[in-house]
Amino acid sequence: MRDPTQPPAGPELADMLETAHPARLQHDERLSELLLSEADLIDQDARGLTFDSSRLTDVDLSGSLLPDMRLAHVVIERCNLANVRAPRAAIRRTLISGSRLTGVDLADASLTDVTIRGCRMDLASLRSCTLERVSFEDCLLAQTDLLDATLKHVAMVDCDMSRADIRGAKLDRCEMRRANLTGLEGVTSLRGVSMPWPDIVEMAGTWAGALGIRVLED
Repeated sequence: MRDPTQPPAGPELADMLETAHPARLQHDERLSELLLSEADLIDQDARGLTFDSSRLTDVDLSGSLLPDMRLAHVVIERCNLANVRAPRAAIRRTLISGSRLTGVDLADASLTDVTIRGCRMDLASLRSCTLERVSFEDCLLAQTDLLDATLKHVAMVDCDMSRADIRGAKLDRCEMRRANLTGLEGVTSLRGVSMPWPDIVEMAGTWAGALGIRVLED
């Protein structure tokens, strides 16, 4: 019997959150049990920033430099994280929904118990990341870089992964359902992934190309 993909555990937030309106984010700052809403925080520079047990709604962090960022028990809704550079981030028990993450850089990051739902995450870098119990649902992941990443119990449902790069990635107990894999780089790294039979048949041309199989004309 196949070992099923384990779903991510969700964030747990306090019943009451304190409303915050920071003008700037600081190095090594810890923000706990806060509600940030409709905040304009473009182009921040804050190394070692921590969000803990907090909710971010309609926050614009685009273009920010946030290396070594820590997120734990965080809900992110309708935020703009485009071109955020957060290498070596540690993200756990976090839900990201309806947000823009185009070009986000999470190289060498770790994501544990994370759900990313209804997000635009194209041209993102997850290079050399470790993802465990992560769910991507209805996301645009076109041209996303997963080079040399490690994925364990990762589900991708209704996602566009066209021209994504998974060369050298290691997948363990992962599932893909109704994923667009057109032009995927590193198809052979999908060895061991689980997919519905109709999806496998639909991608027959991709599998043949990866194996060097030539199609004979009748």
